[in-house]
Amino acid sequence: MKEFTIEKNDATQRLDRWLGKTLPLLPAPLAQKYIRLKRVKVNGKGSQRDYRLQLGDRLQLYINDEFFDTPTPENAFLSVFKPSLSIVYEDENLLLVDKRPGMVVHPDESERVNTLITHIQAYLYQKREWSPYWEHSFTPALCNRIDRNTGGIVIAAKNAETLRIMNDKIRDREIDKFYLAVVLGRMNPPEGRLESFLLKDEAKKQVAVYRRPVPGGKNALTLYKTLRVKDGLSLVECELLTGRTHQIRAQFADAGCPLLGDGKYGRERENKKYGRSGQALYSYKLTFSFPTDAGVLNSLKGKTFTVENVDFVDEYFGG
Repeated sequence: MKEFTIEKNDATQRLDRWLGKTLPLLPAPLAQKYIRLKRVKVNGKGSQRDYRLQLGDRLQLYINDEFFDTPTPENAFLSVFKPSLSIVYEDENLLLVDKRPGMVVHPDESERVNTLITHIQAYLYQKREWSPYWEHSFTPALCNRIDRNTGGIVIAAKNAETLRIMNDKIRDREIDKFYLAVVLGRMNPPEGRLESFLLKDEAKKQVAVYRRPVPGGKNALTLYKTLRVKDGLSLVECELLTGRTHQIRAQFADAGCPLLGDGKYGRERENKKYGRSGQALYSYKLTFSFPTDAGVLNSLKGKTFTVENVDFVDEYFGG
């Protein structure tokens, strides 16, 4: 329990708004719940959220200590009252989450709270599976990343052993990653392999495609297969054999069939014609091939996980 005495600057302020200012990590719905449960007392008695505080009022807060901390990226999960996650699979070691387009995976300069890892941490914290306040606690971590405007499956490790194994498996290419993409025109041939070297321009946050090795360039390999063709668009399945920045987007643009909706590598006129903003790209399927031992994750060997729905497939190809 922590006690506060209302001073002149806070007098006449509503109780719920005072709580929001004093405890910025405490979600507003949870603050209102605590008021209803009388875990917030005014002068020793329960109160209402719209009570106007008076000079000298004594407030007793029966609220967990962590909500009194200063907000940081590490404790941002506390301010997420209702985690928003689309869970594809979960066990005691990991989570597979279908990230929606538009959400960033980690906090950055544009978003500190509404990120995928923050929602995952809030979910596990509220399930009482994890707390940073436990001794020797491992902080849940992402094993792979997906661009803000791309949707799809992200792997989250619940413990250090899972993170280590997953990092090894991703490095050794023992996890098969498949994407769906809508591209302009038709790929020729309809099924094949894209192989090139990508050189990243850090200032422009963009990559250039080269057919031969260049200093600083990284090899990029993508297998593709055309699944459907309709109204000048093609639905293509891509399998990443490497995982380079903007690999699919840059390679298909270089092949003459940029992704629909891609504002960086695509064609703005065509994007407007089809009414698409944001690249039509989705990491829709993962297969844990695991040709070598996977320790605590051996039960996943040979299993494939697929998202239930990809919106642009329905929109442009009728399901």
